[in-house]
Amino acid sequence: MNQLPDQPDPWAFLQNHTSARIARGRTGHSLPTRALLDFQLDHARARDAVYSELEQDELRNQLAVFHQPVLLLHSRATDRQQYLQRPDLGRKLDEKSQTNLTGFEDLSGFAPFDLCIVIADGLSATAINRHAPTVVARLTEEVLKLGWTLAPLCLVEQGRVAIGDEIAHALKAETVVVLIGERPGLTSPDSMGAYLTFQPQPGLTDESRNCLSNIRPEGLPYEAAVQKLLYLLTEMKNRRLSGVQLKDEFDDNLLAN
Repeated sequence: MNQLPDQPDPWAFLQNHTSARIARGRTGHSLPTRALLDFQLDHARARDAVYSELEQDELRNQLAVFHQPVLLLHSRATDRQQYLQRPDLGRKLDEKSQTNLTGFEDLSGFAPFDLCIVIADGLSATAINRHAPTVVARLTEEVLKLGWTLAPLCLVEQGRVAIGDEIAHALKAETVVVLIGERPGLTSPDSMGAYLTFQPQPGLTDESRNCLSNIRPEGLPYEAAVQKLLYLLTEMKNRRLSGVQLKDEFDDNLLAN
């Protein structure tokens, strides 16, 4: 039986402009073998990202250079399976972590902080392992130049976005940035998001937050992400609000390449 030859797709030139799955060609009524194998590989990478784990020791070592305390915290989701099945448990700290936060407050006698940075695995610890240290380094450098005070850096396992509100509220921080692994896509298993909230407290919902998505070299580059984060944080402090009330009026033409 003769095999049907691969037929090139006339839109193949679009692959020069996007990593999206487009113009993969066809063999008869199906995909070419190479395109099918690439799809299966990307699907496997996305699944692996969901079950990836934070490289705690490596991250803690990289974060230690900022001369900020690093707190290791955990949500109420005891393992990955429960985390995926019970999103509500990923939004709250377990009792041990709550005690650690209270103990830090009692020992430090700190004043309220301008900013709290929370780093959570989310749905792709791979994204955090690859991208969080660089973004935290640049963001920390810039906010210290502004004279802002920083809360301890908080590294959270099995965490979802809302857990940052509980942490920042306990640490008496005026604003919070939650860096978190986003739901993996077939061409982006390592996409990191950033969620920002002014006057965080438990019980807030998504309309109280601003978001940057797809932070990674192939998406929103590190330097551009830091510029946007600084803009939003400054606007929050000046206007005393966040979320749907804060419109993003940043000129994207000013973003670093």
